[in-house]
Amino acid sequence: MPTAILADDERLMRDQLRMRLGQVWPELDIIGEAKNGEEAIELVDQLKPDFAFLDIRMPGKTGMEAAAAIGNKSNVVFVTAYDVHAVEAFERGAVDYVLKPAEPERLQITVERLKHRLSAPSGAGGADVNASVTAMLSQLAEKIAAPKKTYLQWIQASIGQDLRMIPVEEILFFRSDEKYTCVQTAKYEALIRKPVRDLAEELDPDLFWQIHRATLVNVNAIEGVTRDIRGRHLVLIKDRSDKLEVSRSFLHLFKQM
Repeated sequence: MPTAILADDERLMRDQLRMRLGQVWPELDIIGEAKNGEEAIELVDQLKPDFAFLDIRMPGKTGMEAAAAIGNKSNVVFVTAYDVHAVEAFERGAVDYVLKPAEPERLQITVERLKHRLSAPSGAGGADVNASVTAMLSQLAEKIAAPKKTYLQWIQASIGQDLRMIPVEEILFFRSDEKYTCVQTAKYEALIRKPVRDLAEELDPDLFWQIHRATLVNVNAIEGVTRDIRGRHLVLIKDRSDKLEVSRSFLHLFKQM
């Protein structure tokens, strides 16, 4: 049975990758998870997995640095939200490079490459891998050259009689409140007139998930998900008592939990 480890500093991203790998390659045994590059290196040394799925941006040692330390001990696949690292990834000897969110269709291509790597005799199949890498880099180059959508970086909100510019990274969640939308940070609550449906189109979808027609939540602020006695799914916010209801149409975001 082929084995692998996952390394990502965000647990939700690890859970999502584990779930989607399970869908496209049920035989793959995920034997360990790491929160940073150092842990990934240790897991590879201890468990000797066939594959190591590494996020590139992690605290401490990055995925690139971890891959350099891992060397030939495991086949590396980079999974990241940033396509600007593509060329360097393959210079590090990666078998593949997958952009977040890792969609099942794209992971299926990765799985076929990994299976080919396992089945090919030592030193064989290199030409096929190089050809696929060249084709992928060409596609990434076109994507990088294309204009990229820009997302809101700041929210101008009212606090009493004052206006404040709030970096979107500091916002825990947005929730509609009749005529206004509540902007909740760790320190204070503010109000804006822009509706949630407009914010959902203007904010980075990798940072803010819409979990209800009236609610957007910062992924990094999610502590977990629970159910109440009525069977409703509720998102828990780190270091706060808030519980945000998840509507049925957005439950797929939490199927891995």
